[in-house]
Amino acid sequence: MADSSFDIVSKVDRQEVDNALNQASKEISQRYDFRGVGASISWSGQDNIVMAANSAERVLAMLDVFQTKLIKRGVSLKSFDTGDKEPQPSGKEYRLVGSLKEGLAGENAKKITKIIRDEGPKGVKTQVTGDEVRVTSKSRDQLQEVIALLKGADLDVALQFTNYR
Repeated sequence: MADSSFDIVSKVDRQEVDNALNQASKEISQRYDFRGVGASISWSGQDNIVMAANSAERVLAMLDVFQTKLIKRGVSLKSFDTGDKEPQPSGKEYRLVGSLKEGLAGENAKKITKIIRDEGPKGVKTQVTGDEVRVTSKSRDQLQEVIALLKGADLDVALQFTNYR
């Protein structure tokens, strides 16, 4: 019998992020506490989102609105990184730049393979290829155990499981 396998990846559905951004922008334009303060949230390049307002508190409130919309759209907050979460003064306004994180960096891929090797069932093989990890085993039940193990692990990256065969 052939081995069963699946891939562990970290990808972001850009359409869902764009929808969440549009919803947050609409809510910010309609809310009373954001009237007349120059509050805006928008894309900046391919992977960055810029939030700007006239006070640091309003920028943090905008961040909260945007994160709420991301959660409602099913996008993990682990894939959106704001750095130190402190709005920076820029002229007369405060700005906060957040970026989308995609792909498994070498460090995270090694951490995942170590967790599988140490705590996972015996006979499960892992292979790092680029920004994804392929997990193979003779038993599909063992693969299900690995998925449950990784879902319970405390990793700082959003994981998806694809190509389950």
